[in-house]
Amino acid sequence: MALILEPRREPSRAMVLAAPLIAVVATLVTGAIAFTLLGYDGFGAIREIFVSPLLSAYRWQDLLVKAAPLALIATGLSIGFRANVWNIGAEGQYILGGLAGTGIALAAYDMEGGWILPLMIVCGILGGMAWASIPAILKTRLNVNEILSSLMLNYVAIQLLYYLMRGPWKDPMGFNFPQTRLFTDWETLPMAVPGTLIHIGVPIALALALTVWLLIARSITGFQIRVVGLAPQAARYGGFSAPSTTWLALMAGGAFAGLAGVLEAAGPFAQMVPAFPTGYGYTAIIVAFLGRLHPVGILLAAMVLALTYVGGDTAQTTIGLPAAAIGVFQAMMLFFLLAADILVRYRLVRRRQPTGAPAPTAAGVPPQASPDTLAQEARAEGVAA
Repeated sequence: MALILEPRREPSRAMVLAAPLIAVVATLVTGAIAFTLLGYDGFGAIREIFVSPLLSAYRWQDLLVKAAPLALIATGLSIGFRANVWNIGAEGQYILGGLAGTGIALAAYDMEGGWILPLMIVCGILGGMAWASIPAILKTRLNVNEILSSLMLNYVAIQLLYYLMRGPWKDPMGFNFPQTRLFTDWETLPMAVPGTLIHIGVPIALALALTVWLLIARSITGFQIRVVGLAPQAARYGGFSAPSTTWLALMAGGAFAGLAGVLEAAGPFAQMVPAFPTGYGYTAIIVAFLGRLHPVGILLAAMVLALTYVGGDTAQTTIGLPAAAIGVFQAMMLFFLLAADILVRYRLVRRRQPTGAPAPTAAGVPPQASPDTLAQEARAEGVAA
C-alpha cells in the first residue's frame, strides 16, 4: 500500500479560509510542547507572546506600530504574488527606502519646513522602487529568476547600510557609534493619536491596504494581475504583457517596502542605525500568505505576526525565552500554513501497488526490467487474452 497526494476536484472554500486559523492554533500547541521539552515554560511562553500583549492598552500601541510596516510590505508583495512574480527582496527594498529618506534628512538637517518629511517619503518610495528595478530588468531582459536576484540584493543593501553608518553618514558627535544624527522635528513622523506611540504610518498602512483591495478587485490593472498569475496563456491572448506585469508587480512591491522603510526611519528609529534591518521584509512574506493575499486578511495577519515581536520581547525578560524563539514561532506558522494548504487542495489516498511492480528507486524512476521479466509478462498477457 502506498500513500499518494491526489488533487481534489474543488477545494473547500471554508477550509481555504480556515487554514490560516488552523496554522496559528497548530503553532501555539506545537510551540508550547516544544519549548516545554527544551526546559522552558512553554505554555507560559504562549501566554506572554500571544495573550498578554492583547490585554494591555499600552502593548496595543506597540502592536499597531509593529504591524504597520508588516502590513505595508505584505500588501505590496501580495500584488506580485498574485501575478506569480516572487519578490523575495523586500528586506533590501525596505532598507533602501530608509536610506533614501535618511539621505534627505541629513541633507536638510539645518533646514526647516513642512516640505522635508513629504520629500523624505517620496524619496523613500523611489529608493525601494529603484532597488526593485534591478531584478525587474534582469527578469524581463535576461530571464534571470527574480527569486534569486531579489534575495541576493538584500545582502548588498545590508552591506551598503553598514558602509554608510561607519563612514560618510556617521554622526560626528555620536562618540564614534555607527549611527546618523537624530532627525529633527521636521523630519520625524507626527503622532496620529496624541499622547501615544501611534504615528501616522499606522493609518497610512490601513488606507493603502484598503486602496489596493479596491484596485485589485475593481480595476483593469487588478484584472490583468490576476489573469497573468492564474492563466498566462489566456493573458497573452487577451493582450496582457507578461513583462509589463512583472515590472508593475516588482515596482509595487518596492514602493510599498520603501515606504515602510522611510516611515520606520522617521518614526520609531528617528535616525539610521545598523540595527535597522529587523527582518520585516521576510516576515511580511508569511503575513501575505497567512492573509491569503487579501489586503484585509493581511491586516489581520500583520497583527498576529506583530504579536511575535512584541510578546517575544516580553517573554525574553519574564521567562528567559531566547531571542531566536521569535523566528521559531514565525517559521512554524509558515510551515503549518503550507501543510494546511496542501491538505486543502490535495487528499491523502492509499493505493495498492500492483503485484510484481518494480519498487521506485531513490530518484523516483523504476529500475529497468530484465529480458526474462519482460518475457514472463508477455506470456502472462497472452494467457489473459
